[in-house]
Amino acid sequence: MEGVQGEIPGLVIHTVRQPEGQPSSIQAQFETFHQLNPWVLRALEALTADYLKRGARRIGIGMLFEVLRWHYVTATEGDDFRLNNNFRSRYVRLVIERHPEWESAFEVRSLRTD
Repeated sequence: MEGVQGEIPGLVIHTVRQPEGQPSSIQAQFETFHQLNPWVLRALEALTADYLKRGARRIGIGMLFEVLRWHYVTATEGDDFRLNNNFRSRYVRLVIERHPEWESAFEVRSLRTD
């Protein structure tokens, strides 16, 4: 599927590619998923930028995941979208790494597992 542009600037939805097999650690699973789906990070960045531009001071990665899931379903007419909640902590760290100016908007806790 070619990307679908939503009403949020920079938010482009693509078909999710799932890895074959499962690496043992959450970090390895995340790295494989992210390599196959780099658009997910860009989508989270677009959602964050839009939300902060509207005056928000705090934002939760969980909320962003749910908004992304909703946009995905509406853009793909119900295509199965599996975004593992275990990846939230990894994605928020990537977002902050790429946009240090957003660090104060997110609460980041210690990782409990690798």
